[in-house]
Formats: sequence, structure tokens, C-alpha cells
Amino acid sequence: MDCDSDPIALLLLLTMLTQLRRPVCLSLSSADTAFISEIETVGTLYQKDCDRYHLVLTEPLVTENHELFPFTVPSHTTAVPTPRLLWIEFSPYRVALTMQGNGQYSFRHAFEPGVYGTSRFWLQDDHLDLGAQMRLRNFTRFLHLKGNPLPRFLILEYELWAANLRLGEYRLDLEVHH
Repeated sequence: MDCDSDPIALLLLLTMLTQLRRPVCLSLSSADTAFISEIETVGTLYQKDCDRYHLVLTEPLVTENHELFPFTVPSHTTAVPTPRLLWIEFSPYRVALTMQGNGQYSFRHAFEPGVYGTSRFWLQDDHLDLGAQMRLRNFTRFLHLKGNPLPRFLILEYELWAANLRLGEYRLDLEVHH
């Protein structure tokens, strides 16, 4: 969307709220394995510029189901609170995903079409040791953002690399419901 050349889009942009609560569906799948993960939740969408957005999601409650191993573990379900945030910064030109908060595991990915970006993962403890990060590279094969004046779909396809070893091909889909 080009706000400079579209007066209706500019008017809508100026009259919009700076933050909107929206239902979202976020999925991550692998083209190489039978891996798929999907969450449906409510997120807060912030419009930073004409085509730049931030979406903040709170990590859903993690539960451990001990029914899978009934002979070795008592049969019950426990809930462990994990108040972490998933922050997605996106535009038609780049995407950054950050998981941060009180959890033990965090990550940050930076994606840009046709570019090798960084994927950093780290475990948190009482002492923040930045040297203990695991750094990988990602190569963004495809990035598409659709929606006017607000985003409706984001599709991101990328490869994950450790040195010269390709770890797999992944697809992230984000749908923002209006």
C-alpha cells in the first residue's frame, strides 16, 4: 500500500487507532519433516508507518499431559505459567520475530527477501551471558504481505542454516482477522 499516492488510505491511516486487538492465527510448518505448529489467539496490532506493523502476542499457557506415559508418571495434567511475549515486526520488506520474557528460552530472527539473516537462540539464567547464544543463519526465499489498509496475511518462507549445513525449509503464516 502506498499512502503517499492513495488519499483514501492516508485518511484511513490518520483516523485509525494506534493499537488494535485482533484475533490472529500463527502457524509454522516444515517442508522437510512432518512438523506443524499453530496457535489461535488475540494479539495487539500496532501500525508504525504506512506499511510497517508490530504485532504482540502473549505465549499461551504451556501444559504437560502425563497421560502419554501412564505407567511411569502419575496420570494428571499440570499447568506451568510462562508469561513471555512474541513480538513480530513486519513490513513488505522485512520481518523480525522476538520471543522474550520470564521464560528460560528466547530467540530473535531477522528475515529479508534474498538475504541471509540471523537466527539467535539463548537460554536465560540469573546471569545474562550473551556469549552463550546459539547463532544460525536463515535465507528468506519468499515474503508476502497482503491487506489494505491493515495487514490480513503474512507469508514467510525460509531456509535455516548452521554453517554449510541446511537444517530445513520452513513456512510461517500469519493471519490477522478483522
